[in-house]
Amino acid sequence: MQITDWIVLIAVQLFIIIYGIWKTRKTRTATSFISGNTSPWWMVGLSIMATQASAITFLSTPGQAFHEGLGFVQFYFGLPLAMIILSIFVLPKFFGMKVFTAYEYLEQRFGLPTRILTAILFLIQRGLAAGITIFAPAIILSSILGWDLRITNIVIGLLVIVYTVFGGTQAVSQTQKQQMLVILIGMFIAIAMIFYHMPIPFTDSLELAGSMGKLESVSTKFDLGDRYNIWSAMLGGTFLFLSYFGTDQSQVQRYLTGKDLKQARLGLMFNGLLKIPMQFFILFTGVMVFVLFQFVQTPLSFNPVAQQSIENQEVFAPLQAAHQNIETERQTALYNWQQARAQDNPQQANEHLQQLRELQTRDFSLRQQAREQLEISAPHIERNDKDYVFIYYILNYLPAGIIGLLIAVILSAAMSSTASELNALATTTVIDIYKRNFKPHITEQQLLRATRWFTLIWGIIAIFFAVNATLFENLIQAVNVIGSLFYGVILGVFAVAFLLPKVGGKAVLWAIIIVEPLIILLYILSQKGLISLEFLWLNPIGCLLLMLVAYLLQQTPKLAKA
Repeated sequence: MQITDWIVLIAVQLFIIIYGIWKTRKTRTATSFISGNTSPWWMVGLSIMATQASAITFLSTPGQAFHEGLGFVQFYFGLPLAMIILSIFVLPKFFGMKVFTAYEYLEQRFGLPTRILTAILFLIQRGLAAGITIFAPAIILSSILGWDLRITNIVIGLLVIVYTVFGGTQAVSQTQKQQMLVILIGMFIAIAMIFYHMPIPFTDSLELAGSMGKLESVSTKFDLGDRYNIWSAMLGGTFLFLSYFGTDQSQVQRYLTGKDLKQARLGLMFNGLLKIPMQFFILFTGVMVFVLFQFVQTPLSFNPVAQQSIENQEVFAPLQAAHQNIETERQTALYNWQQARAQDNPQQANEHLQQLRELQTRDFSLRQQAREQLEISAPHIERNDKDYVFIYYILNYLPAGIIGLLIAVILSAAMSSTASELNALATTTVIDIYKRNFKPHITEQQLLRATRWFTLIWGIIAIFFAVNATLFENLIQAVNVIGSLFYGVILGVFAVAFLLPKVGGKAVLWAIIIVEPLIILLYILSQKGLISLEFLWLNPIGCLLLMLVAYLLQQTPKLAKA
């Protein structure tokens, strides 16, 4: 990065942090720190989108599309339906009770133990996810600065902690307006620069992407072992979003900042309408990066640290040579494809496209072999480079100033989502556990101090998870996997509360204790290849299984009398 990039990057980040602290300088009560209830619908909507759109979205999603195409967009197809259901059935109860957290409602319905256990499940999964949202932007800065990844995690975590501790929910909401603006401007510039560098017309880019299988956005095949299809999206995805937006405090806290029920509903629907186009646009950016990289030389690994290790070790020489041969053959095939199209010879054009597909398969195989060899020769290096694809494009193909802006986009997204998570973790800890069980008569000022201290504590815990994290197959999938291990069960608790009025707290409590380990076991079995079940299905299975077990337990004589 050049000095211009650093000026843009630092200026954007300082403005956001200072603006957030300044706008919330008069925060003096725990109520305004935790909730606020002052946001119009559009701010609620932007805040919800910014919370969900972490750095992982802008790092990992293009890398996901680069390797597998647009199919990931199906993951969001259940989102509008989930927003409608929540707006009709859930929001009125939360606003009617004037709750700070989603789990306060559970005590009224089931008693204190169920409230505490459900809150603990949330704290576990969201604490892990907060670590990953810090880890994602640390990948960028460590690549740019050559810093140790652990030190970078600590620096980013501390930056987020500063303005979250000072401003709370209102600081998060106020700064998310600017963060979303930076994000949207940055992504439009990124796609514009891709087309600027593209050596072929837009229509030819689409044809090449389609022929390589990158534009297949919908799969109607029903297969529990297929990660993304219309069925897993509409069933598994809908359950996941119902739980995420209806029971995850990091999102509940966003729409509880709405001035009233109407503003909160409009904010949710705003998110439901715009999220799919936004994700499609980000995925499409990754697909266009794939097309562009067909015409240029790319390294065997997009992770610069891994690539440096590859270049310095003789054991990788055969793989490097094979990769270089593929690059040469690809350029020849691309030239021949363009010539066949110019001569209006579709048969020859299709033959050259088939050759390009075969070359791509061979290249992905070589990259996999390189990752496996790195695991042996350099186990301390992150081997999976999916999440480095977009940052490689940014650093190598964008002009000075624009690089700084795009890095600011990713860091803004990181700060936005991580701040929301820390705020939600602190709020849940203080309201559902600390105040309810240990300090029931705490004053407003004591509650404010406690919330700030727990924000700091959860920030340190998130940094610890980030420092000890490793790259999963793909970061955006890692976050959704962690959520799916817990969200179905948590949603099941709320579903029983709303839909099964005769089921009591003890039955639900025992159902949680029984079902949660079963969901984790199912995931372990699927990872070991003993069963074919992708993670999205854990959401409806967890929810429906908990409802069934709670209902059956309620029928037992002992609990029926409780």
